[in-house]
Amino acid sequence: MQRPKSQPGDDTASASTEQRPTREEAEAAVRVLLRWSGDDPKREGLVDTPKRVVQSYEEFFTGYDIDPVDLLARSFEETDGYDEMVVLRDIRLESHCEHHMVPIIGRAHIAYLPAGRVVGISKLARVLDVYAKRLQIQEKLTAQVANTINEVLKPKGVAVVLEAAHQCMTTRGVHKPGVTMVTSRMLGAFRDDPSTRREFMALIAGSARGPVEG
Repeated sequence: MQRPKSQPGDDTASASTEQRPTREEAEAAVRVLLRWSGDDPKREGLVDTPKRVVQSYEEFFTGYDIDPVDLLARSFEETDGYDEMVVLRDIRLESHCEHHMVPIIGRAHIAYLPAGRVVGISKLARVLDVYAKRLQIQEKLTAQVANTINEVLKPKGVAVVLEAAHQCMTTRGVHKPGVTMVTSRMLGAFRDDPSTRREFMALIAGSARGPVEG
């Protein structure tokens, strides 16, 4: 993986510029944690665990390798004048808490009001994934997704709502399963026009969905 790139609304540019550890060093660190937990990394069931953990980290944190701005670079203006709200709701959200490195699981709702151009809808979900596949707090993740869409597409407005369960709260600490955290970021018309905001909230409220998994 490469070092994080600086994006709109992103503070990863301040991340350490120290040389990235090798895979062997990363696997050795996992062995240390296994010993610290009280187990034996040499026993049969754990011999390959350091390798598997490092491989899983490569998957969990692929967002550091991708520039979300590039994902939105190609847009389309052949819309026959369409200028109403574009909404993606119930997008699966998988991230990791930067404080305890445990999963954040939930869903996202993303909307924007086009200003002459639209973007492929899968790109909105991929922007979410890029930022989610980094160590995160939900508040920052919400702002990063909204700010990037706003600054690259320059629409009339952007709205992002995230609903997620945090395992740092459900499986440790206060042990409160079933608790969902909700964050939102409203920009442009979604912030300034109450009717636009109400329309968006009504659309995502009408989504048929069960409880957030976590």
